[in-house]
Amino acid sequence: MEKKEWYLEYEIHMNRPGLLGDIASLLGMLSINIVTINGVDDSRRGMLLLCKSHEQIERLQSILATMEDITVTKLREPKLRDRLAVRHGRYIQRDADDKKTFRFVRDELGLLVDFMAELFKQEGHKLIGIRGMPRVGKTESIVAASVCANKRWLFVSSTLIKQTIRSQLIEDEYSENNVFIIDGIVSTRRSNERHWQLIRELMRLPATKVIEHPDIFVRHTEYKLDDFDYIIELRHDADEEITYDLVDHSSFFGNDGFSSIDF
Repeated sequence: MEKKEWYLEYEIHMNRPGLLGDIASLLGMLSINIVTINGVDDSRRGMLLLCKSHEQIERLQSILATMEDITVTKLREPKLRDRLAVRHGRYIQRDADDKKTFRFVRDELGLLVDFMAELFKQEGHKLIGIRGMPRVGKTESIVAASVCANKRWLFVSSTLIKQTIRSQLIEDEYSENNVFIIDGIVSTRRSNERHWQLIRELMRLPATKVIEHPDIFVRHTEYKLDDFDYIIELRHDADEEITYDLVDHSSFFGNDGFSSIDF
């Protein structure tokens, strides 16, 4: 029988010596393997487990329920957030009202890149929006995540080096293995019909599209925020407000002395 992964997370009430050893011994007696283990947030520990049958997990759950030093908070098939929590020792912050919105600060760029890389590895159409003020690291994180996911990235519109607007792609660039990066502000400010025709073609392609400034993008197009699978917010610090008051000012694009370039 093929082994199956599970995610176990428990809160520690009394971190006495030997507690982890007791739990590890219990898992060993039940023939459950520990794949990864790490502290998760404050006073919690997470584990990725590997076992053959659901009965092993049921026995584990019933025994752990009798232990006074811990309380099991999660015992389930691992989700992406669970895997990243074990890997990085913290949970990704998710909006309480909009479950597809995830929040990061600049100090968590490693976690953000890892999160996006896991999304990029998934096959098929995926539309991801990323909000954030200028020079917070949006584009650089997308590129780094593409490298981690072994994907090729293509700028359809961008301000990373030059203000780029593309109206066509060459044949081998229409690949489902590519990550297409679109700057919502650049596209809406300097767009032409050929550029939007290209964007519509890419939207129909079963590949990953990442749109910076999705709120501006949907404001001037037929697309809606409901069309996005994930919304990512990146801030310099947790209290920073993401605002578009400077959209009509050239400083929003970073006046770096480079001219624009069209393809």
